[in-house]
Amino acid sequence: MALFSEQVAVAPAKAAHSTARHVVLLLATRKGAWLYHGDAARGSWRSDGPHFLGHIISHVVLDPRDGRTLLAAAKTGHLGPTIFRSSDHGRTWTEAEKPPAFAAAKPGEQGRAVDHTFWLTSGNAAEPGVWYAGTSPQGLFRSEDDGVTWAPFSCLNDDLLYRKWMGTVQDGTPDGPKLHSIIVDPRDAAHLYIAMSSGGVHESTDGGKSFRPLIDGLEVVEGFDRSDATFHDPHCLRLAPSRPDRLYQQNHCGIYRLDRPATTWQRIGLGMPAEVGDIGFPLVVHPRDADTAWVLPMDGSTVWPRTSPGGKPAVFVTNDAGATWQRLDAGLPPAEAWWTVKRQAMTADAQNPVGLYFGTTSGELWGSADEGQTWHCIARHLPEIYAVEAAEIE
Repeated sequence: MALFSEQVAVAPAKAAHSTARHVVLLLATRKGAWLYHGDAARGSWRSDGPHFLGHIISHVVLDPRDGRTLLAAAKTGHLGPTIFRSSDHGRTWTEAEKPPAFAAAKPGEQGRAVDHTFWLTSGNAAEPGVWYAGTSPQGLFRSEDDGVTWAPFSCLNDDLLYRKWMGTVQDGTPDGPKLHSIIVDPRDAAHLYIAMSSGGVHESTDGGKSFRPLIDGLEVVEGFDRSDATFHDPHCLRLAPSRPDRLYQQNHCGIYRLDRPATTWQRIGLGMPAEVGDIGFPLVVHPRDADTAWVLPMDGSTVWPRTSPGGKPAVFVTNDAGATWQRLDAGLPPAEAWWTVKRQAMTADAQNPVGLYFGTTSGELWGSADEGQTWHCIARHLPEIYAVEAAEIE
């Protein structure tokens, strides 16, 4: 389903390192998916796409365990919500035989239907073939056959207390309530984190048999009860790859860090410039330095414009676990750029120096080969970008 290939050149990286593997960026958009293959220096990019042109694609993920299998979460006009799978880097795709779907409602109960699958996460390295999916409305699903069939997973989909915390479609996020940020502890396949917008952050230590809220220290919108998970709206939850006991969170009400075994989040976004604030959607953690993380704030003022503050977008980095923040905007538009970046649309590769990438609501793909010090536009005029993932392939 790859319909064209185009070479896109950007300024070369200042410190390039040759490698037998190359970075590929996986873009999910409102009108299809694209794969951008970088050269060894990450200075030139080849476009492969569109795939699924016209369909809403929420997430595309490469399985890091085999470096070959791709899953794409799609909402199609004629098929509805489904999952597509490729075992050849996107050259061919097949639809899941049984995509995520809620169990049938019992007599007297109100049933739910999956509107779309929003988030995909591959399982622990010790569990090949296992994948997790988060949906809108909030649901958690698992596949044990590499994405071919899916089934409801754990207690929370139908637990009455969790259903209360999830709220309804009418009082959810603007484009539908979501279960997202599914994290599998790389050391323990039974240790899971999830986030729900709305509904808070939750943890399982028994392989999903039970979950418990992890919301202490998080703020909520003024006038609501912070002890009630219903009113918590995590935007993005990330685990530090080099220190799995550290979590970062971009929340509706700020930027936070949690160092386990503690259970109380610390707000680390208060050191951001007052005119910018610490409200946004995405957050990315350095693959080898747990003290380094990047955010891309948006205007979170009273009416929530959800655009770059003042029309001047910038990435902010902390190198000391949130104690201080530095603005990184070299190469980004200096003014009149009224877009934002969604929670899945910012990512990092694992090269040295780390490459950073984000996609905008106006259809631009931006990249940095020097950890955010300088930025270059890789592609323009794409559909609204929902998610960007970076992977490495042969």
